[in-house]
Amino acid sequence: MSKTNQGNGACMTRRNFVAGAALAGAAAFGAGMTGCAPKGAPEAGTAKTDAAADIPAWLGQEPDIADADIVKTEETDFLIIGAGTAGLCAAGTAADAGMKFIVAEKNDKVPETREYWGIVNSKPALAQGGEVDGMKLLNELTRYASGKCNQGLIKMWIDESAETFDWVDAMMAAQGKQAVVDMPGDHATGGTDYMTPVLQHIYLTPYQPPMRNDIILEHVQQKAPDSVRFKHALVKLDHAEGSVTGAVFETDEGYVRINAKNTLLATGGYPANPVMMNALQFAAVGCCTASSYYLSDDGLGLRAGIWAGGVKDADAAPMIFDRGAVDAGVDCGYLGEGDDAAFPGTIFQENIGSQPFMKVNRKGVRFCNESTPYDFLCFQAGQQPGGVWCEVFDANAPEDILRFDTMGCSGFAKQMMAAGMPLEEFVAASKDAGILKKADTLEELAEQLGFEGEAKDAFLDQVERYNAQFDAQADDDFGKEAYRLSAIRTAPFYGLWFGGTLLTTLDGLKIDEECRVLDAKNEPIGGFYAAGDVSGSFFSGNYPEYIVGVASGRSSVQGRHVARKLAGDI
Repeated sequence: MSKTNQGNGACMTRRNFVAGAALAGAAAFGAGMTGCAPKGAPEAGTAKTDAAADIPAWLGQEPDIADADIVKTEETDFLIIGAGTAGLCAAGTAADAGMKFIVAEKNDKVPETREYWGIVNSKPALAQGGEVDGMKLLNELTRYASGKCNQGLIKMWIDESAETFDWVDAMMAAQGKQAVVDMPGDHATGGTDYMTPVLQHIYLTPYQPPMRNDIILEHVQQKAPDSVRFKHALVKLDHAEGSVTGAVFETDEGYVRINAKNTLLATGGYPANPVMMNALQFAAVGCCTASSYYLSDDGLGLRAGIWAGGVKDADAAPMIFDRGAVDAGVDCGYLGEGDDAAFPGTIFQENIGSQPFMKVNRKGVRFCNESTPYDFLCFQAGQQPGGVWCEVFDANAPEDILRFDTMGCSGFAKQMMAAGMPLEEFVAASKDAGILKKADTLEELAEQLGFEGEAKDAFLDQVERYNAQFDAQADDDFGKEAYRLSAIRTAPFYGLWFGGTLLTTLDGLKIDEECRVLDAKNEPIGGFYAAGDVSGSFFSGNYPEYIVGVASGRSSVQGRHVARKLAGDI
């Protein structure tokens, strides 16, 4: 059991978060939220106020840092808090424009970059016939969000992503990193009429240095050598009279204040904070067994933004993948309490979990269409016993995976099968952990998977019914596409239990189409911007997996947009 699967030694721990009072005021998103209690600073929740009892436990009160405790003060025009996807795109753009800026990052290096991102109508995509109808895409994303989004903000990403790609791609190409456009298959998916646009661009070879953040950081440091401050952990934003004027950071030397005319918050979401997750993402916690987030994504930035007058999206928007492999009998949800809570699973990206094989609950029966976006399956399973599901396949799985032709990062399975990777090598993590079950008969497999009595009989009946549906090429239970049905007849047979894997949260500070943070009256707060996962107004309720790479793409575009706007470029 672990609290995270990514991060580095300079990350701040969850124990730095001090809970506030009761959860009674959880609906008061415009109130404040607790931050990281820095060394020597008053613990959140100790400020003198009669309103403390109305502050939810995940919020707390803003630390009060005395001027006498500030060991250094800096001045800048543009303060960027966070050196991730959004923050570095802002910094690189600011460096190109000759702006006076500072990047403050709490870790001792930039975080790992996702080597794929969603771009609309780039030159290489258009050259391959991958033109996207921007207006249809705008309204598809609006439908995913049930209208709880800012269409102007989404349109900004659509309109400016190709230009952002050109800017980044020139730096990547100079370092020998080639962009490849992921062309989704021309077939139905999800059991209904989903839009599956050409969006995802992948840099080869992915996840091998130098990665995108490393390359943009090098660009920033070449053009603005003294602009980046590592090991600067945000404590609070300075704010007064409806404006943000900078921030206070904890450093090895003590508290540092950076005064700024404009501040961009780009600190990520809050998946690494179980107190916030339990309070704000109850459904997500109830369908996850594992985590694949960055430890720094602890919600500090979001809480600091609310202290400064910002307002959080009302509804949750988690990013969950269906890949948290666990042993039989393990339930979804946290183990432990408070800041010490963690998901039980340690295998967080077992890619085969995203393949649309037959999936059953603990009663041995199917419960949903398995050919849907990643989180749909997870949320469906969250209504089943234990929140988990069992995926079953046979020796013909490699051929099935090639036929399934799934999109996004689940397509990695198809690539590996096409390259001839043996099936058991592909699922080596689960096999080595002893949680992948393998048997020569379905009866033996059922027993290994923990099915007993009526559940075992139901499981064997379900396999027989599923085979009949494959023969008929019709799923008359849940409407899965015929080409994504598969027979379970050829030994050896395999089974594996899963829950969801939590990657990040996407419900952040409400922003407008210029990424300006909004107050409770939907008016911009002076000098205050947010981009990436700490910002909101883009997603609601889910992550639209078929709009592949949209989260990383929108973070990059938003960061660059803010810097271009402040530089007078747009």
